[in-house]
Amino acid sequence: MKIFNFILVLIISAAFISSKPYFKDEPKSLEIERINLRIEEIKPMLNAGSKYNSKIAFFIDMRIPSGKNRFFVYDLQNNKIIDQGLVAHGCGSETGIKGSLKFSNVPNSNCTSLGRYSIGNNYVGMFGKAYRLFGLDETNNNAFKRAIVLHHYSAVPYEEQDHYISRSQGCPMVNEQFFKRIEKIIDASKSNILLDIYY
Repeated sequence: MKIFNFILVLIISAAFISSKPYFKDEPKSLEIERINLRIEEIKPMLNAGSKYNSKIAFFIDMRIPSGKNRFFVYDLQNNKIIDQGLVAHGCGSETGIKGSLKFSNVPNSNCTSLGRYSIGNNYVGMFGKAYRLFGLDETNNNAFKRAIVLHHYSAVPYEEQDHYISRSQGCPMVNEQFFKRIEKIIDASKSNILLDIYY
């Protein structure tokens, strides 16, 4: 009976651990500082009566290598990161210099576009469920025309890597398991969530 109880505790513990968001390494203080600067940028958009969610925002720090967590789900009320994951950048953003990226808003560039996005309605496309993105800045206002969307893809790993991960055609592309967590947040939100991609 004792052995059975011990095994039961192990199974329950494993289930609890696997259901928690994946945090291999806590974000560094510089990364937190950069998020705080971006929060100051979006605050004017979150005034009373705003059509944007004032409790949750998504941030993608393109200075962080693609093999490391750089997609952050941020609790704006409690000022803390509540989830994080890997996200691919556009193949057109590669410069051939390690750690250096370029960005473009031009159609067919296959580049990531920097700036603030409003996460729109979802649809089912070639990658399954995806969310339309609407660029709110001059640097990304072609997002809808370029079909830049938030979606998952099987080639994006779940855990952090020491090497670069697969690239997209300009979309922020995440792991399916991470996507399932953020889609719950998006679908439960009564107002549009802001996504900020910066470098």
